Amino acid sequence: MSDWEAENEEEEPSGTATKRALVQWRPTTTTLPVRAGGNPAAGEDEEERAGGRKREPPRRTSARESWQSGPLEYRARGSFRGSDRESSGSSPLCFQLDNALVGTLIGRGGTKIKELEESSGCKIKVVRGGYQAEIKIFGDGNKQMKAKMLVDSLLEGSSQNCAGEKCVKDPFRHQAIGTSRYNESHSGVVKPECSNLKQSINWASLRENKAKYEAMKWAGLPPIEKCFYKESPIIASMSEEEAARWRIENNNITCDDLKDGEKRPIPNPICNFEDAFQYYPDIMANIKKVGFQKPTPIQSQAWPIILQGFDLIGIAQTGTGKTLAYLMPGFIHLDLQPIICIYGGGDRKGQIGVVTKGVDIVIATPGRLNDLQMNNFINLRSITYLVLDEADRMLDMGFEPQIMKILLDVRPDRQTVMTSATWPDGVRRLARSYLKDPMIVYVGTLDLAAVNTVEQKVVVIPEEEKRSFTRYFIDTMKSQDKVIIFVGKKITADDMSSEFSLQGIPVQSLHGNREQCDREQALEDFKKGRVRILIATDLASRGLDVEDITHVFNFDFPRNIEEYVHRIGRTGRAGRTGEALTLVTRNDWRIASELIDILERGNQVVPEELISMAERYKQFQLKKEMERDMGKPHGKSRKGF
Repeated sequence: MSDWEAENEEEEPSGTATKRALVQWRPTTTTLPVRAGGNPAAGEDEEERAGGRKREPPRRTSARESWQSGPLEYRARGSFRGSDRESSGSSPLCFQLDNALVGTLIGRGGTKIKELEESSGCKIKVVRGGYQAEIKIFGDGNKQMKAKMLVDSLLEGSSQNCAGEKCVKDPFRHQAIGTSRYNESHSGVVKPECSNLKQSINWASLRENKAKYEAMKWAGLPPIEKCFYKESPIIASMSEEEAARWRIENNNITCDDLKDGEKRPIPNPICNFEDAFQYYPDIMANIKKVGFQKPTPIQSQAWPIILQGFDLIGIAQTGTGKTLAYLMPGFIHLDLQPIICIYGGGDRKGQIGVVTKGVDIVIATPGRLNDLQMNNFINLRSITYLVLDEADRMLDMGFEPQIMKILLDVRPDRQTVMTSATWPDGVRRLARSYLKDPMIVYVGTLDLAAVNTVEQKVVVIPEEEKRSFTRYFIDTMKSQDKVIIFVGKKITADDMSSEFSLQGIPVQSLHGNREQCDREQALEDFKKGRVRILIATDLASRGLDVEDITHVFNFDFPRNIEEYVHRIGRTGRAGRTGEALTLVTRNDWRIASELIDILERGNQVVPEELISMAERYKQFQLKKEMERDMGKPHGKSRKGF
């Protein structure tokens, strides 16, 4: 137990107070605590100084009280006199402090007071009283004064009791008392020094110091080479009108420079892979090997921007090639470096062993990367190329605090690329905070829309018929078909997969409650074709890229329309076509209007039942508003129509 934890909380009424020549005594009706010690000599000295008046015999104290303090007695105006001495032989420097500030002095777990003791070389005791605490500093004179200065400096920012009012309301706040060699010739009372005015904060100085600290923090790091783009003569000769016409013809690409002040020219889009990578034969060889024909619209405009070293925000629908848009420049930025993948649920010990050996490319989820970072298993100071992929999804899952902590340790002059399928306020805020003068490229419109390569079908059906309809759909699948069945609950995924397995239908399930190895096995079986049916929660709605998925089956409608768009984007990828079948029940009538907008925007067939459902929900909402305006209770809201 540390000194500040040992507190004497026992009290006993004081006897008749003695009169001292140095300080005038004022009578009080309150009960004052009297600290009693086991030092008879000290008691005799007090009796002699009191003018011969005999004191009451001291009460018997416990061993804890005797260990904590020597004979002390409250004196006039809060002064103490006693014979507390440490091994140094000098008297303690004592002063009083509001109980409200004791926590600031001690710190969490005693960290602050231990730091003060180590810095000053003194021993500091804190004894709480009724309204104030007594602070004792043991050590030689120079160390005592140093400790007192450190304490005052610590409490200066927290002490605001004197602001705007006179300090006579609290005359003993920092009153030094005792018999230190520095005040032996005085009365034992030091007048408080406190300003009547609130101390102003020098914000300019704070900003200057922050800039100096940042410069010191990142000093010594090597410079970053960001610009690797060599524009081909054909692209360089493209006029602004030709570039604008090309963007409109290719999915209505829109570009903007978000830099404040003078705007920079937007790089012309490239039309084929050679325009961007003709000077990188290894990349061109791999492009031809995998059979890519031409870049997607987001890639055509993003590559010239990233290769010139600009920060980029890429907004495009799922399945439009955003991943390759940042990977290809990343390969050039960091060529032939070892790559690791870090994620929650994996072998943490193995991941620690890899990152501590030193790596140059890290692919990580925010939670696990923050875990390794906070435990000093990975150093992010040398990161030069940062990608925030699926930024909207990471914010939806609550990873913003982890992202903020991670980016604090990444050098500020890095190049940052952010990709997202949507452009909500949270993503905009993240971009403003962590991207420096970015350019933004979005394909199509910022309004939510599904990819036009997916045929969407909606079936309005009673809840109790969903399972039988799902079985009918599976029985009518062709041999080359591959389907993801999305459900809303993990238990539903387990129940359906067990039911189909018992019926002899090969199936796998994917959700957050499965072990990481089981998830990887399920995905591997689905990719290799060992099973053609994957039952999954929204864990698989983003980032899952299986090239031959022909159908997406929405058994349960998702929580919001954004997840619907991401779900059906698992098919119809990379220029292929796909089909999405969605079951809608009366419990889903709240989203009927939004679903109709998505269907109409994609030129899809809208069922009459869905239109009727949306109209009934609209009438229900109008009725609720009218009843609320009239002040009439309308009872519980209906779950369906």
